[in-house]
Amino acid sequence: MTASVTVRVPAKVNVQLAVGGLRPDGFHDLANVFLAVGLYDEVTVAPADELRVTCTGPDAGQVPLDRTNLAARAALALAERHGRDGRGGGGGVVGGVHIHIDKDIPVAGGMAGGSADGAGALLACDALWGTGASREELLEICAELGSDVPFSLVGGAALGRGRGELLTPLEVGGTFHWVFAVADGGLSTPAVYAECDRLRETSGTGAGVADVPDPEASAALLDALRTGDAAALAAAVSNDLQAAAVSLRPSLAATLAAGTEAGALAAMVSGSGPTTAFLVTDEAEAAKVADALRASGTCRSVRVTSGPAAGATVLRGSN
Repeated sequence: MTASVTVRVPAKVNVQLAVGGLRPDGFHDLANVFLAVGLYDEVTVAPADELRVTCTGPDAGQVPLDRTNLAARAALALAERHGRDGRGGGGGVVGGVHIHIDKDIPVAGGMAGGSADGAGALLACDALWGTGASREELLEICAELGSDVPFSLVGGAALGRGRGELLTPLEVGGTFHWVFAVADGGLSTPAVYAECDRLRETSGTGAGVADVPDPEASAALLDALRTGDAAALAAAVSNDLQAAAVSLRPSLAATLAAGTEAGALAAMVSGSGPTTAFLVTDEAEAAKVADALRASGTCRSVRVTSGPAAGATVLRGSN
């Protein structure tokens, strides 16, 4: 019997986030171009008599340790589908498993850290319990958990349609270098979307599906990814939620300006924020921009990495 399984799962940056109008169901259609980057959480699962979640790492204190955690929800969803308890058999405590998250992705930072943990726990529990779920079933469960969870499983680069969960893999022709500035505290994704709607209403354009053009991926951006051209990608990146994030957290403007002044090719809010992302030409430029951001006093911490990165990957599993 497998004693434990550890899965590594990456953060993401949205190189394009085009947001459609507010739908009657409260969601927005998206054209969401994801790029996985080399900041990782590791999720380890082991048999237990009940469902338990623990967490270590930066900002671990901000991670919920109850059944609202996406990792816990993922384990329960898989267990209920396959009638498994945490000891690998039927009956007993459904979803009984100890989930430990070694967290390195910023919490509530617009980099899909919670979604990553959900995808990681799903893949790990599948291996621990030997459920033999197909890739399609795992992606289906991911989509039920949240819009960003399927991409955390897949990694690389992909275009997300619908709420972001309908994925088309994208070709990436090179390595893109990034600097991320982590802000104090988080931003609520629903609050940022609501602010986006409010800003659209107050601008006079309207916020509904009849008022906002259908979101489409940028052809220039997809071509830049395919050719590995950082300068072309920088010219094409966009985030329809950026204005809303800055409206809710005005201090982000100073962070974006500091990275731009330091020579970043592009500066943007990552997803719903408040983490800000800076695209640079190479490792040397990344170090320079990172030093400038640290010295600016406009952010809590700075991380340097690159993408694309692989999706959820089993690292360890002992029998």
